[in-house]
Order: sequence, then C-alpha cells, then structure tokens
Amino acid sequence: MTHIRCLPIATLPLLAVLTGCSSDPAPPPAPPAKAEAVAHESDLLKITLTTQAQQRLGIRTVRIGDGSVAQIRETSGEVVVPATGGAGVPTGSTSNLAQIGVSQVAAEGEVARAQAQVRLAVIAYNRADALVREEAGSVRGRDEAAAALATARAALDAARAQRALLGPSIASMSNLSTLWVRVPVFGTDVSAIERGRTATIRPLGDDRAAPRAARPVQAPPSANAVTGTVDLFFALDNRDRAYRVGQRVSVALPLGGKTDGLSVPTAAIVRDIYGGEWVYRKTGPDTYVRQRIEVASVADSRALLSRGLERGAEVVTDGAAELFGTEFGTPH
Repeated sequence: MTHIRCLPIATLPLLAVLTGCSSDPAPPPAPPAKAEAVAHESDLLKITLTTQAQQRLGIRTVRIGDGSVAQIRETSGEVVVPATGGAGVPTGSTSNLAQIGVSQVAAEGEVARAQAQVRLAVIAYNRADALVREEAGSVRGRDEAAAALATARAALDAARAQRALLGPSIASMSNLSTLWVRVPVFGTDVSAIERGRTATIRPLGDDRAAPRAARPVQAPPSANAVTGTVDLFFALDNRDRAYRVGQRVSVALPLGGKTDGLSVPTAAIVRDIYGGEWVYRKTGPDTYVRQRIEVASVADSRALLSRGLERGAEVVTDGAAELFGTEFGTPH
C-alpha cells in the first residue's frame, strides 16, 4: 500500500511567500556597437556606436571642404644605378650583372695598359727631345716620339671613356648614396610634364611611406619603340639605403596648373581587398555609414575627390580603420 505524506497547512503560506520574493533577472547590458543593414544597399551596414565605444575607438570627424592640388601624373618607375659622370648607360634590374662585371674588368685592364703606354711614350719623347737639344739627335726622331705620345694619350682617353660607359663597379652598386629612377612615359605625354621640376617617389603600393623628392637629371637618350615610351631619369637621395637597385617605385610627375575640388584627409580613406576606396560618413548622432569614393590625386596628406561626397559631408578621420574592423567583425 502506498502512503502519501501531506505537508502541514502552516507551511504552505511560507512557500508562497518565498516564491513571491524571487526577483526577475537583470536585463543584459547594451552592446557597444550595433550594425543595421542600409535599405538602399544591402552590402553596407549602418553602424551605431555608444558614446563609450566612440571614445574607446578614438573617433574624430571633419567636414569636407574645397581644396586644390598641383596637377600630377601618377606612374611607376625603376630604381637604377646612375651612369658615371653623367655619361654611360644606367644599370637596372634587366641588366646582366655578370656580363657587366666581365666587361668592367676588361675595360679596367685596357685603361692600365694605356697608362703604361703613355708612360713609355713620355720617356721616349723626353729622351728624343734631350738629344735634339744636345745636337745628338734628329728633329724627325723627336717629332715621331711626340706623335707616339699623342697616340698613347688618345688611346688612354678612349679606354677611360669606355670604362665610364660601363658604370660603377658591381661591388659598389649597393653602397651608392645617390640612385637614379627611370620613368617610362608615353611619347604623347612628355610635352605635358614640367621637366625642370622634381618628381615625388615612394615605394610602390605603400601610400603611407613618406614621399621623397627626386631631381631631374640628364641621361643618354633612352626609349622603347615597342611600347612607345620615352625614359625620363631622376636622381634620388639614398644615403639611408631605403631603396635598392631594381626596386619598383611609385612616381608622381609634375604637370602644369592646379586642380580644384573637394578635399579630404588621406587618414579618412580605407581600402578593401579589391582596391576600392571608402570613407565612413556620419549620417546622424552616433551613426556611421561606409561610402564609396574615387580619389583623383593625393598631395600633402590630402586627397582630392572626383566623386562620392558632397560639400559639407562629415567623415571620420581618426578611427576609420577601427570602424572598418567593427563592420567586418574584427573587434577593437
């Protein structure tokens, strides 16, 4: 037989009281950032940040205004070894260094041989001249010695010129304080470039690297008939060994005049994996939306826009990269 045990009636009110005293769980804290889909473009998100999150990310904004930059032509170039004494052929990455080294050794040997010939010719001429003065030799012999000396000196000059055409020695190429940058330019664009002004050099693909000025230099005529380009050369100060021979670099060639437009700090620009350029625009209190732009030119940490924003728009400068990480799930 099953026995059922009943609680005393006096204990029931106590259970009711305990049950009534239980408190509701506390609501979860508000997230520091919230992303909402923008109705007009499904692949963009509207980011809403709390005040604390904006302070933690260091968000700073500026308003877009007018600006102007000098007109430039963006292209690429190659760091090469300068020609010795303003003559000769610059040495680049496509040069056969082994063949150049062999030619340099042969040319240096020819210079040494020509110097020895000059010394012997000087001795022969001095002897012939002394004999003439003592009336013990013929004038013809002295003239022949003078001609031999002139021939030896001409051979020495030719040997030295041939050696200069081969450039500095292979061993010293990595220790040069000045390098040249060879910039191929289409023949139709050469007349638009201000040849007397400096060009701006920076490593290719590194927009954050400090630009470096390179002055124009005279070099032997160089062109490529297949591509229709003419080579321009610029001297680059490389005492800090920041650039290497054969390195590809970005080159900004100066053009005449200036371009006006909307200007934005380069710190506000973020780039996606496909090279697209974006800024984060402030659309309301604590809300930001990524907006595509197109950059026409960059100078002095300012970018001139060809399209994407209107005058007076407010964009993020400090913290743009952090917003980019927040949108794509990389917390900061």
